[in-house]
Amino acid sequence: MLVNIILQGLLLKLRTIIFPISSLFFSIGFLAIGYGMILTFVGVYLKELHVSNTVIGIINAAFFLGAVSSSIFSQKIISTVGHIRSFAAFASIMVVSFLLHSVFFNEVLWAVLRLISGFAFYALLIIIESWLNEKSSEEDRGKILAIYTIIFYLSTALGQLFLNIDEHFKQAIFTIGSVLVLFSVVTIALTKIKEPKLTAFEKYSVPKIFSIVPLATVSSFIGGFFVGGFFTMVPVYILMQNQSIEVVSYFMLVSLLGGLASQWPIGLLSDKYGRRKLIAFSAFFSFVISSLFVLFTPSSTSLYLLGFLLGFSIFSIYPLAVARANDVVDENKDIVEISRALLFAYGIGSFISPILVGFGLSFFPEFLFASFAFLGLFLSFYSLSKKRVADDDLSTFVNIPVASGAELPELDPRQDEHMPSS
Repeated sequence: MLVNIILQGLLLKLRTIIFPISSLFFSIGFLAIGYGMILTFVGVYLKELHVSNTVIGIINAAFFLGAVSSSIFSQKIISTVGHIRSFAAFASIMVVSFLLHSVFFNEVLWAVLRLISGFAFYALLIIIESWLNEKSSEEDRGKILAIYTIIFYLSTALGQLFLNIDEHFKQAIFTIGSVLVLFSVVTIALTKIKEPKLTAFEKYSVPKIFSIVPLATVSSFIGGFFVGGFFTMVPVYILMQNQSIEVVSYFMLVSLLGGLASQWPIGLLSDKYGRRKLIAFSAFFSFVISSLFVLFTPSSTSLYLLGFLLGFSIFSIYPLAVARANDVVDENKDIVEISRALLFAYGIGSFISPILVGFGLSFFPEFLFASFAFLGLFLSFYSLSKKRVADDDLSTFVNIPVASGAELPELDPRQDEHMPSS
């Protein structure tokens, strides 16, 4: 009897919350598979063409430059044209940029194409996130964001398996990515969802945010550095060490699963012990794991274990940074705009990482994980130097996808807690 009641409750939740926006989740899944697959593949493919690490870093950094630009400029386009038309337009731009990758190789052309695809992809995320927010009540936001996070991590991890495609059909990766983006358009086109109104984004400068939430800002930047370097230059490093795309594929897969696995235990521990300690722990853990990559040459089994632990540590830092901001910002400040500024700092870190790491790899093969270790150790001590937040002032930790647009803060259920009472 009790089981039947529970099952009926779950079915009711699915019917009332999930089914009406299932098309959005399918769209997210298709996009994330293509995102994870091509973001990893570009660096590997360029390395096989014997392109220098510095140039690989610059080309990959262009994707994140497009992402940062999208957070500033795409909202105006979406507001003017409308969500459905904008989604079709940006998806078309992504498909065109993917297919042009496979036509011929030129360093400047590829950098431009990566910038365009980064702009379009993050504009698509803004559209989807604003739709999710439109269809979410205050009670359901946390559940929807958790589902969004799970789908994004699993889909991005699934995309890594496409790297194992037959050697003679490598450039078909770009065609497969195009097909996946087109499938996301189909799922959106066949649904009836009210178009939300995008409110204008206020501009917060990083120095201003740093003065308000210094630990959250530094953690966001370093978290972005880790994640940007992970997707763009870690595959290059693993390929240099192992000469096997299959190893790259499975390493990235288990690392992303580690990132997904970290979200809930890290969240529970941070709710109990505070963000400052958990940021310090995650950063120090990143230092330890990165140092092991520098000091030892792991076997295939230990490589995958280290990959899982690396994902467990680096993917938890940005969600902890956002949680820290929610803990220390009072109700008189706009937490949504502050969260967007933290996302901007995260994007800047992602942009700088491939450039710096690519340049360093040209001189020192272990520079990638040496830089990760240094930043992890720095953040660990920096976090402990900051003031502890009282237990009564702690917000609730919320899981965040590995990539998100500027509308995600609107979906964060904690923003309701900061709404000033009338």
